[in-house]
Amino acid sequence: MSFKSTKFVKWPPLGMRIIKSSFGVFLAFVMYYLRGKQGAPFYTALSVLWCMRAYTDEVKSMAWQRTIGTFIGGFYGLLMIMIEKNTFIDYTEFLRYVLISLLIIPLIYTTVLMNKKNASYFACVVFLSIVVLHLTDENPYIFVFNRVLDTLIGIGIALVLNVAELPKKKRRDVLFISGLDNVLLTMDETLTPYSKVVLNKMLDDGAQFTVSTMKTPAVIVEKLRDIRIKLPVIAMDGAVLFDIENKRYLKKFELEYEDAVKIAEFIENEQIQVFKNVVIEDMWAIYYGDFKNTAEENIFTKFRKSPYRNYIKSPLPTDSKVVYFMVIEKEAVVQQLYGKLMEQSWAHKLKMITYPSDDYPGYTYLKIYNKQATRENMKQVLCDMLGVEKVVTFGNIPGKSDVVVRGNDSDEVVKKLKKMYEYI
Repeated sequence: MSFKSTKFVKWPPLGMRIIKSSFGVFLAFVMYYLRGKQGAPFYTALSVLWCMRAYTDEVKSMAWQRTIGTFIGGFYGLLMIMIEKNTFIDYTEFLRYVLISLLIIPLIYTTVLMNKKNASYFACVVFLSIVVLHLTDENPYIFVFNRVLDTLIGIGIALVLNVAELPKKKRRDVLFISGLDNVLLTMDETLTPYSKVVLNKMLDDGAQFTVSTMKTPAVIVEKLRDIRIKLPVIAMDGAVLFDIENKRYLKKFELEYEDAVKIAEFIENEQIQVFKNVVIEDMWAIYYGDFKNTAEENIFTKFRKSPYRNYIKSPLPTDSKVVYFMVIEKEAVVQQLYGKLMEQSWAHKLKMITYPSDDYPGYTYLKIYNKQATRENMKQVLCDMLGVEKVVTFGNIPGKSDVVVRGNDSDEVVKKLKKMYEYI
């Protein structure tokens, strides 16, 4: 007897936007009854759904576009009614459609003159709903009035619901720091839609949140491109503090030029190529020599087009300080090199780490930093910079973080962060 494995589907969380949209539609119908069944709740509900967005600034933008479009469309709808009601032309259906089509030109051009091009679609929808569906009503002027009012009511409902929330206290005096890989990010190195929206809302609200990772600023910028992070990030395993908004390196723990030269010469004398990572006035330069293996060539080919990396085939310039050295070689080669480096008299000045490459099986990385380049030291630098005393860290290694993330839930960090940041 054989059993087929059952793969359980993980359902995404039911977000508040869905719930608020449903409640907003209900309120649209409530308003219809409160107005004595005047107007059309269909248009009110549509406005609610159209304006309901994940973020408050988006709701305000959509509400403004819809409002402008509604008034412009209503104006041209009213103009069409007046033309037909106050001329002696016997309008055939086809002639009416010709006139409607011609009026689209000044309608859209009006949005251009007002620099409200994004409102042109809404204006056309309102205009067409009036002149195509209700022009022959007994009193089309009443429909124009109700059409505009229905839309404005829907916009108002969406605005109120979007900002409405239970009164909660916010821990804006706490600095929250999360790891990146397999902590904040999922296994495929992304954030879920739920985590993006909830985290961004907390950041917009003033939550002090940042990340700490071995990744370079270039990788962090790419991975967090949809996150509205405002604080500097701790990158390169604590070697740099990088301001994402202004693209600036605020703090660096570097190797002095004399020490860097010794390290580079020692490694190259072992017939091993080494990437020398240097920050020059907020520009990241990577000096390298002749490649010794395919992994080095692939790394160069993959990252050389990045706007945040500048590869230069040249020896280390005079007086340049190095943020870190990187070697990628076969495991046996790296371990042998590591052992020889540890025997040097200047090894006590260094922090050296090795780990296998996920992208290039059989290869191992060796990275060499200033001994002061630790995440803990850079965390203290950030705390001093912000004037913060309370810190909560998220990570996946027990004993090294305040909150240990097990990885069973892709939204685990954001859910726990929300509970700690907001409380009744």
